[in-house]
Amino acid sequence: MDFRGRRAVVTGGANGIGAATARRLQDGGADVVVLDVEQATSSPSSITVDLSDPAAVLPAAGAAMDRLGGVDVLVNCAGISIPSRVTDLDLDGYHRTLAVNLHAPVLLMRKLCSFMAAQGYGRVVNVTSVHAQLSEPSSLAYDVSKAGLQAATRTTAIELASSGVLVNAVAPGFVATRMSVVDGVDELESGWFRTIYVDNERLPLRRAARSQEVAETIAWLASAANSYVTGQVLTVDGGLSARF
Repeated sequence: MDFRGRRAVVTGGANGIGAATARRLQDGGADVVVLDVEQATSSPSSITVDLSDPAAVLPAAGAAMDRLGGVDVLVNCAGISIPSRVTDLDLDGYHRTLAVNLHAPVLLMRKLCSFMAAQGYGRVVNVTSVHAQLSEPSSLAYDVSKAGLQAATRTTAIELASSGVLVNAVAPGFVATRMSVVDGVDELESGWFRTIYVDNERLPLRRAARSQEVAETIAWLASAANSYVTGQVLTVDGGLSARF
């Protein structure tokens, strides 16, 4: 995909899918600013910001636009997961998860999509998860945040359709990133993952995705090559949600 002349903001671009996406857009010629709580090496321009702080989100977005001279692409990829069961729900973790995974993307769309709509062109890709449709124990906050972001994607797509701004989501399944490490254990290396998802083919492709594979889908949705897809969720899960 050709991104020459395009200006992109990528959240969560210091690691994982976000880093792979920032590199993919840059390889296509885009100017990229990364917003992350960590300094990013995936982009020559990185703004350190805690997206769980609502007061910090809009100033960071403004700073990114100032550096770029505008914006054409927004990829909301930053995400956290703080496992907790509903009966002893960690309220601080619950609110922090929603702040990063849902509220920050909505605030960024509010700020950056206004500019995109005014110029008559824009692409937004929100990285959600199969957790928006499927659940597991101790994932209440994460599941709620991702389902909410998919709803926000649909509504924003409808509202901006006449302005030349296309808004979509990508929902990954298992991806080999540091988020797969919980309490020091990489779930992708665990016995239960191999037995259930690989040996018994609950995951038809029998392996986790690489960040670069998800980034390719994001890049297409974020490009001018996508001219008629909006308000949709493209699931990148190796067939996980296709079977029971």
